[in-house]
Amino acid sequence: MPEPGGIPDTAPFVSVIMPVRNEADWIKRSLGAVLAQDYPADRFEVLVADGGSEDGSAEMLTALAGEDARVRLIPNPGRIVATGLNNAIRAARGSVIARVDAHTVLASDYLSCGIDALERTGAENVGGPMVTSGGGPVGEAVSRAMQSRFGIGATFHFADNEHESDTTYMGMWTRSVFERVGLFDEELVRNQDDELNYRIRAAGGRIIVSPMLRSRYHNRQSWVALTRQFFEYGLWKVRVLQKHPRQMSVRHFVPPAFDLMLITALCAAPFYGGMGRLAVAALAGYLLVMTGVALAQGEGLAGRVRLLAAFTVIHHAWATGFLFGVLRFSARWLRHEPAPAVLEGGNT
Repeated sequence: MPEPGGIPDTAPFVSVIMPVRNEADWIKRSLGAVLAQDYPADRFEVLVADGGSEDGSAEMLTALAGEDARVRLIPNPGRIVATGLNNAIRAARGSVIARVDAHTVLASDYLSCGIDALERTGAENVGGPMVTSGGGPVGEAVSRAMQSRFGIGATFHFADNEHESDTTYMGMWTRSVFERVGLFDEELVRNQDDELNYRIRAAGGRIIVSPMLRSRYHNRQSWVALTRQFFEYGLWKVRVLQKHPRQMSVRHFVPPAFDLMLITALCAAPFYGGMGRLAVAALAGYLLVMTGVALAQGEGLAGRVRLLAAFTVIHHAWATGFLFGVLRFSARWLRHEPAPAVLEGGNT
């Protein structure tokens, strides 16, 4: 570890929190990029919350912590992202908390730019665009789909200017945010960041996306993994809807509404012929638009076919998860939802 220098006390101490589980292939790259930040080495720490890894990740992290005193391994018996984040936040010493995901590699000035954005804008949460990185042919198609407005509507996926947003990728917060609006919701296996960001905005806070916060996210590399990811996003979005109906926007309802309309029309087609024609027309229109986007944004015949497949999986895995969630959580509508616990002060 570099020797501490004469850093002014005014430089905020940053606690980087990383939730991981079975990330042996990635942890050295992602953690290495954090430790290589140009931010003063004695003004940040890294807390890695391991959710019971079984692939040697915990042993690798223990060894890395032995080599660099900035790294601390935090247990996460809850084994999901939200519990890992909260355990790390509770153990953090920083006045600023920065989340970094295991499949993400930061630019060397990420923390410096994040601190600048927090101080300059006065926002409660700042983050950068989610720049994806493929690997093989499938991974590259997934990356292109996630960078497309047709694939995913959230603006932080393709932000090229600093602006206020309803959510952002990863995030950097002042510690006081968690003391005021509460920690991550530990029920949510997915979408816990959306839910927290809604509470921040509901309390009068601002969320800023700045392209100065540069990182690269290594996206899913198989159709099965992509399907599971977006099915879970759709499923747990229902719980966010039940807790905070105003968090939703029109774009969230488009995929499940489209799929529900198709299912309804096809089921009714034997009795009402017009419904069958409606389903065919809607599906044809969707395929025409998707094909046009794939032709414009893909490369080569095989690449465009894979991009079509990626769009299809993202849209309909999300829609299927959402519709399944409506049924799975049907008993939770209109029930009182307790607020997540707040962070106790005095740990800075």
